[in-house]
Amino acid sequence: MTIQGNVIAAEHKFVSKSEMDLIKAVQDGNKQAYHLLYQQYIGQVYGLCYRLTAEKSMAEDAAQEVFIQLWRKIGNYQGDSKFSTWLHTVTSNITISYLRKQRGWLYRMTNFEDSPAVNEFAEESSSTVDIESYIVRLPERARLVFVLHAIEGYRHEEIATMTHMAVGSSKSQFHRAKQLLQEWMSNE
Repeated sequence: MTIQGNVIAAEHKFVSKSEMDLIKAVQDGNKQAYHLLYQQYIGQVYGLCYRLTAEKSMAEDAAQEVFIQLWRKIGNYQGDSKFSTWLHTVTSNITISYLRKQRGWLYRMTNFEDSPAVNEFAEESSSTVDIESYIVRLPERARLVFVLHAIEGYRHEEIATMTHMAVGSSKSQFHRAKQLLQEWMSNE
């Protein structure tokens, strides 16, 4: 193998050859390759969008925005990490930006009782409730921090940067989310 071949192999140590070929094809503008990438990752992207937005229609819109931006920005992916990790970060950032742009962002951040997610939760029978149902019920800021920290593994410093809040606020919202979840689960 040539020196150049070794460098290329070292750069993409986190990505399988077939996935890297697919990504390169998308970077070259191949729409069929993009469709394959979409099919491979839509479930993961939508799942994260739903956990962050707690509303199906918003999650669908956010996931659509992720894939629009993916088409535009896939050239930024260099193979320094797993593609799924890079896409996860892109999805988190785009979904949070999407939430900020939505009408009533500040209102939803402070008034969770009026959230459609709470009404959906109240309609479910207690026998069908699972942890996802509890997470959806959390106030938006607490839910964002809880999902990003407890489920997705981000540090509070990263969450603070992504959500434009202080690190202490991130920690406080995480604590609030844990308290609410514990309270709801103990009442079950």
